[in-house]
Order: sequence, then C-alpha cells, then structure tokens
Amino acid sequence: MTVAPGVLYVVATPIGNLGDISARALQVLREVELIAAEDTRHSRQLLQHFGISTPLISLHEHNEQSRIPQLLSHLRQGKSLALISDAGTPLLSDPGFQLLRSLREQGLRAVPIPGPSSLLAALSVAGLPTDRFVFEGFLPAKAGARRHRLEFLATEERTLVFFESSHRIQASLRDMAKVFGADRRAVIARELTKVFEEIHGATLAELCDWLTAAENRCKGEFVILVQGAPPPAAAPELEPRRLLAALLEELPIKRAVAMAARLTNIKKNQLYDLALEIQGRDRDLSAQED
Repeated sequence: MTVAPGVLYVVATPIGNLGDISARALQVLREVELIAAEDTRHSRQLLQHFGISTPLISLHEHNEQSRIPQLLSHLRQGKSLALISDAGTPLLSDPGFQLLRSLREQGLRAVPIPGPSSLLAALSVAGLPTDRFVFEGFLPAKAGARRHRLEFLATEERTLVFFESSHRIQASLRDMAKVFGADRRAVIARELTKVFEEIHGATLAELCDWLTAAENRCKGEFVILVQGAPPPAAAPELEPRRLLAALLEELPIKRAVAMAARLTNIKKNQLYDLALEIQGRDRDLSAQED
C-alpha cells in the first residue's frame, strides 16, 4: 500500500503490548510525511522501536486549535499525515476532535487505520452485555461533579464504560457503589495487554474491597465496566373484559371501545364485539332478575 496525497490517516497504536500494532499501521507511519502525536517524546520511542524515522509534530489538548491551520495547509498542499495518540485509537478521550471536524468542514479526507483500543478490549472480556453500551470516558475529577454525573447515569440500562486514573480509582468506585448500589455487577480491567494486566468482576462493593486488598492494584490505567440498570417493572396488564365493562358503565359504547383500544392495544373491532357481548350479558341478567 502507498499512502495517498492530501490524506490524514488516523492510526491506532498499541495500548501496551507492542506486538499488537498492525502491519498496515506500520506501513502508514513509515510512508506519511508527518506524524501528529499527542506526546512526541513518548511516540518517538514507539517509532524508534520499529525503525521509523518519520518527522513528528505535537498535537495535544493545549495546542490543538493553534496547530489546525498548519496541518490543514499541509493536507491542501498534497502532503500525507498521520494522527496518533499516546496509546490506542485516537480521539477516544484523546485530542483530535477539533482537527477532524475542521478537516471535514473543508472537504479534506481522513482514513482510519483501526487497531488496539482499551475500550473494546475490556468489553470483549468483561462478560457484560455488549450489544448496547455507553462510553463515558473519564468522570469529573471533583467529587461533587462526579457524583452528579453518576446520578444522571443511575437508570441507564446499557452497559457503562469508564476510563479512570490511579489517582481517582478508589474514589470513583466508592461513588459508583453509593449511587448505583453496592450490589451492581461491574468489572475492573487494569493495565490491559501489559505485564501486570488484571481483569476482575464482582459487585461494586466487592470491587472496592478487592482494589484495596493489594497495594499494586491501585496502580496503572483502568477501564471500569458497570452493568446497566435493570429495566423498570412493567405495569400490570389490564384485563380487557374487566376494563371494558368498567368503561361501559360510564361511557357510550364507541367511546368505551376507543379508550380500551388505547389502553390495551387490542383492535377496536375485537373490543366492539366484546362490548356487545358484555352488554348483551348484562341485559340477560337484568331480564332474569326481573
């Protein structure tokens, strides 16, 4: 493959194990003319490991806006660029969003080079539902704002996925147990693909204890996955005959049937027949009593 001119390649890099980088990612990083990296010192070590000498330019949260005109100018001149983060897939809790939005607005092209992602890696082994999930990234650092965000998510039925740092992992887990309930199931994935990788599932209360049981467990980078809230209990279904009979005592037959149809999702013609049957039975009973 030869990289195309005027294209930005968004390249996923390893989250720990260097063997996870793809052959396509390596080829792109070798062939582009410039690589925009979150931390050039960190990324230079990665490139040196694979013998890649492509020039680097920094792109992080503090300089992204000021870098955009320069990078877009390179693309308009027909240069090929790559965007990488410190680890994993760019833009997932990493810089790059403003650059990609500006690129799209100007009709320039971006190509994804997929690969490692701690989000997907954790989901694949957590044993929690993955058909529908919500990625929340990092929770707010301040306790009040963090609890407020968790309260907003307390009734979310999809699996919740968070990133967390070693500095706040204990506080975040305690807040989750308090807001979501101590018995809510969750999984901690720590140091994924690295030497000290650990993946442990339990209730939130048990995870709080597990985390503090060994000093090293509070170190590293964390993905926290929390089972979604149970769906609200369904309202008991109304028994059509009893409902319709009660409505007929207060309403003309057509209005009673229309309201019963809205409440039961039963077709009107079926309910109309049932209403006639009820009224007929009532007339028969009245005649017998007379």
